[in-house]
Amino acid sequence: MDLAIDLLSPQPAPAEWIVWFTAGCALSLVVFRRLWLLARNAVTIAHEGGHGLVALATGRRLEAIRLHSDTSGLTVSRGRPTGVGVVLTLAAGYPAAPLLGLGGAALLGTGHVTLLLWIATGLLLAMLVMVRNAYGILTVVLTGAAFLLVSWLTGPEVQSVFAYAVVWFLLLGGVRPGFELQAKRRHGGAPDSDADQLSRLTHVPAGVWLLFFHTVAISALIGGGRWLLGF
Repeated sequence: MDLAIDLLSPQPAPAEWIVWFTAGCALSLVVFRRLWLLARNAVTIAHEGGHGLVALATGRRLEAIRLHSDTSGLTVSRGRPTGVGVVLTLAAGYPAAPLLGLGGAALLGTGHVTLLLWIATGLLLAMLVMVRNAYGILTVVLTGAAFLLVSWLTGPEVQSVFAYAVVWFLLLGGVRPGFELQAKRRHGGAPDSDADQLSRLTHVPAGVWLLFFHTVAISALIGGGRWLLGF
């Protein structure tokens, strides 16, 4: 009962400078290439988790998730090779990180820092069950351990800083992959990207799917940013 009360009890909003400071830290992880190459693993976890979650939600059989050291990933599901289920599954990857950030911003906007941390830990634990390669297991375990340690061993102030930094990173980091994919396709790369697979399935140009990814990411950033900043 006490744990349930703690999870549902709102915490005071942090000082405004903390919100801006965490935004700046998250932005630096996205903008600077060397930092991004490491931090992008978190976006890949969200990306592949999005594929997996929607695959299950649409009745497909989720068989495996793999995360690689080059920050790429692969989610394997079984079911009809055409139809709404496979389209939704493929379309869920790029929007996953910004939408998770938007949901996190909604929780932080109402002061539910602890609840956010435990939800994130639960999602990572659920994803870990389906990861099928050593690097992927290591990445998810380390990420989940960070959330668990912050939740158990730190006070409200540290939890708040951590949670705001994570949500800002999901919102800001969710924007960059779409542009990276667009650049690769411009130079003839990534012929089997999510956008290209969706194009072959739906006969809608890959550029339209890229526009969809951009629209979701930028809209989530604007909406989530407003919640975080209290506008």
